[in-house]
Amino acid sequence: MNETARTALDLGGAARLADPAWLHALWLAPAALLLFWIAARARKRALVRLGDSALVGQIARGAGAWRRWIRAWCVAIAVGLVAIALARPQAGQRTHEVEKRGRDLVFVVDVSRSMLARDLAPSRLERVKLWINDLVDDLGGDRVGLVAFAGAPSVQCPLTQDRAFFRLSLDRLSPDSAPMGGTMIGDAIRKVLDDLFELDDQADEPDDSGRFRDIILFTDGDDQESFPVKAAQAAGEHGVRIIAIGVGDPDHGTPIPVAENSQAYIERDNEVVRSRLDTQTLRDIQKAVPGNVFLPVGTGEIDLAEVYRDLIASADQTVLGSSTVTDYEDRSTIFIALALTLLAVESLIAEGRARP
Repeated sequence: MNETARTALDLGGAARLADPAWLHALWLAPAALLLFWIAARARKRALVRLGDSALVGQIARGAGAWRRWIRAWCVAIAVGLVAIALARPQAGQRTHEVEKRGRDLVFVVDVSRSMLARDLAPSRLERVKLWINDLVDDLGGDRVGLVAFAGAPSVQCPLTQDRAFFRLSLDRLSPDSAPMGGTMIGDAIRKVLDDLFELDDQADEPDDSGRFRDIILFTDGDDQESFPVKAAQAAGEHGVRIIAIGVGDPDHGTPIPVAENSQAYIERDNEVVRSRLDTQTLRDIQKAVPGNVFLPVGTGEIDLAEVYRDLIASADQTVLGSSTVTDYEDRSTIFIALALTLLAVESLIAEGRARP
C-alpha cells in the first residue's frame, strides 16, 4: 500500500499509524464500561425494590454478575481494537523509485485592456482565470507554467508541479502583469519557446523535442504585427502544439473599461472603443501547423477539463522526474479479526443465575 499522508505517526522501526486521529475513539472503550456500570447500578436498585437486601446482595455477587462483567470487558476491548484498526496500523516498509510522467503545459493569457470587456462575466480575463483554476486539479502529473502578455510577455510561473504556487500566480493576473499595452501574440509564443521550453530556434535541423509540450493560448486576438503565424510555425518545427481559445464577441464587439470595476470606457475620437474577437488570426495559427487547435468560445462557455481529457491527457507523455515512494503493509485486519472474535465470545457467554 502506497501511503503519503502527512498525518502518519511513526511508532519506531518500521511500524506506524497511517491515520492516528482515530485513536481518539479509544475513549469509547472506557465509556462502554461506564455505561455497563450505570446499567448494573440501575439493575441493583430495581432488585432492591423487589426483595430484601440480603437476597439482592447474593444475586449481585452471583455467577450471573461476573458473566455480565466479562461480557462488558469483551465489548470494551473490541471497541478499542476497532479504534486501533481505524488508525490503520502498518508494519514493514519498502522504498522504490517511481517515475512521474506527464506533459509540459504553458497557459498563455492575454492581459491587455481589451480582456477587461464584460461580454463574459465578470470579464473576459476573470472568466479565463476561473476556467484555468477549475482545470488545475485534473492535470495529473503534468508540469504547468503561466505567461501573461499584452504588448510584451512576462513569465508569471515557470514550469512546475506546485499547484498552489501556480494558482497563486494565476490569481494575481491583471493588466498590470504585462509591462506594455497592446496584443503581441507572436512575442508571447516565442517567450514560451525560449524561456520555458528552452528550445533552440537557431538549430539547423529543429527536432521534435517539444512533442510532449502544449501551449494553451487565451486571447481575444487583434494581434499587432507580432508575426504570430511565424511563431506558431517555429513552435511546430519542434513539435509544440498550440491550442488557441478565442474569447469575446466576434460580431458587435464590447466596450473596454478604463480599469477593472470601472464604469467608464475607453474612448477614441469621442467614440467608445469596442473590442471584437479576431478569429482570423487564431485560425491562421491553427492552420500554420497540423495538430494545432482553435476553439472559438466567443461569449459562451468551455469545459477545459473535457478539452484536457480529449486533447492532452490522451497524448504522448514523457518522464518529468522521479520520486522515492515508501510502501507499507496494512495490519488493521488483524485488529478487526480480534475484535470480531471477542464479540463472538461475548455473544456465547450466558448471564447465568445466582445459586440460592
